Amino acid sequence: MEDILNFNIGMLGHVDSGKTSLAKALSTVASTAAFDKNPQSKERGITLDLGFSSFSVELPAHLKESKFTKLQYTLVDCPGHASLIKTIIGGAQIIDLMVLVIDVIKGVQTQTAECLVIGEIVCNRMLVVLNKVDLLAPEKRQSAVEKMKKRMHKTLENTKFAGCPIATVAANPGASPDDITHCKPEGIEELIKVFGFGCVLGQSTWQTFLHSVLGQNTYIPNRSSDGTFLFSVDHCFSIRGQGTVMTGTVLSGKVSVNDTVEISNLQATKKVKSIQMFRKPTSSVKQGDRAGLCVTQFDPKLLERGLVCSPGTLPTLYAAIVRITKIAYYVGEVLTKSKFHVTIGHATVMARITIFAQDSSSGDKVEATSPPVGAVENLQLTQRKFDFSVDYIFRNELSKDKSAPQWALLEFEKPVVCKPDSLAIGSRFDSDVNANKCRLAFKAEILEAITSKDYVSSVLPKLKVYKNKSREGTVERVHDEESVICRGLLKKETNVAMFTGLRVELSTGERGIIEGSFGLSGKVKIRVRDGLKPETISLLGGKGKKSKKKLAESSEIVSQPVKVNMQFLRYIYDPAKRMAQ
Repeated sequence: MEDILNFNIGMLGHVDSGKTSLAKALSTVASTAAFDKNPQSKERGITLDLGFSSFSVELPAHLKESKFTKLQYTLVDCPGHASLIKTIIGGAQIIDLMVLVIDVIKGVQTQTAECLVIGEIVCNRMLVVLNKVDLLAPEKRQSAVEKMKKRMHKTLENTKFAGCPIATVAANPGASPDDITHCKPEGIEELIKVFGFGCVLGQSTWQTFLHSVLGQNTYIPNRSSDGTFLFSVDHCFSIRGQGTVMTGTVLSGKVSVNDTVEISNLQATKKVKSIQMFRKPTSSVKQGDRAGLCVTQFDPKLLERGLVCSPGTLPTLYAAIVRITKIAYYVGEVLTKSKFHVTIGHATVMARITIFAQDSSSGDKVEATSPPVGAVENLQLTQRKFDFSVDYIFRNELSKDKSAPQWALLEFEKPVVCKPDSLAIGSRFDSDVNANKCRLAFKAEILEAITSKDYVSSVLPKLKVYKNKSREGTVERVHDEESVICRGLLKKETNVAMFTGLRVELSTGERGIIEGSFGLSGKVKIRVRDGLKPETISLLGGKGKKSKKKLAESSEIVSQPVKVNMQFLRYIYDPAKRMAQ
């Protein structure tokens, strides 16, 4: 039996850039919903769902020494319409290489930029294809293409894809979107030159061409058949006389015929009756493979997209603690207590966000719980755990600074079934889809999956996020040589016992502690352990009850009252609402 390497290539780009035409020209085997089989897609002339197709080639020279005997490319055709960005995110998270398709006439458009952002988050390699060069006037074609290439290199220079290859093609020259049979794609020889091949392949097929071009950018992904089986389902349909087929990509582990799997969001278990990889039966599939799993006695209407796994292995999350990074192209604010659409795999739910970080005074603690700067930028899954022993400072807004790690608590409006260390993308899908701005706000790596429904009382009290607080009052009079009476520091209804023992500082330099309440009007007594300075006592008009009268008689003293300042911390998830310093 051949050991086939399945390599997933994501076809991303703005609507009507020609992704589907390119995928159709490249492929030999179509899977579910490939090439806009959806009736609405045919009617509207645009891709409305993920499409999958494939072809197989011999291994390129630099992979000949691997254990694999054949290379299969799976093309993931993602929709480009603004309203379908959630579908794009779900599809992009399974790719090994991204092909960004750009209409050479229109250049980078809004969804082109969003696809580029998604690519930066989920993969490390990209090819750019400038499509529809046949629409350029022959006498202006070369100059227009060169101008667009320079513009693209300039756009990409501050991304991880700086210097990536850029090629030009006409995937569907002079034809309607649903007919490419009468015209052959153009630009193969130019593509060969762009990618640095010295020979011309003449009448090479698109499959041979892609073998040559993509072969140089194909690598052995880090995959293993060990671990828990996890399968990302993107389509589900029934076949009369056989059962229900769930098509998708294996995210981890392996599965074989007759194994029992769990449909996670339905908590239903089924036995795998048969497995196919692009219409070819196989006994098992492993991480990275694109396959269809056939089960029986299951209504396909119950599952559009979701996860299938080994029974009992996927948790249901009600909240999560994440390491979070703001996307540079997002011009809006990411504020604490605001709500965002959070996409995890194929699931998108609303979540409320609370942002926190570590104070610079924490020193070595920051290094102990955060990855290197490069890892923060790429957000590769690190399987690190969140450190509950560290104090974190509350933030009102997510900073653009990527040099210091930031965290957030995501509280989901609906439970989410996902891997504990999943990647998440926060977006604002409620904004105007026609506005020329990026809707992707942040990327996040789940560090702590919160599976308890009552997490507010069971988990959050362990989360030591604090706010810096300050209060200011005024010394009303001297009580004795070591204490003063202060007003205005606390409100009348405040529980003074919560503040008893906290340190304060007088504007005259003395330091003391709150000893307790004084009377019923919210005044407090402050003990100055080292005693009041003589000049402070004099400034306040002396000791005892008559000092208040003396203070009022002195206009100079009244204009310069002695202030009392208190700095403290309040842990926002502490049920007892205790104060600390």
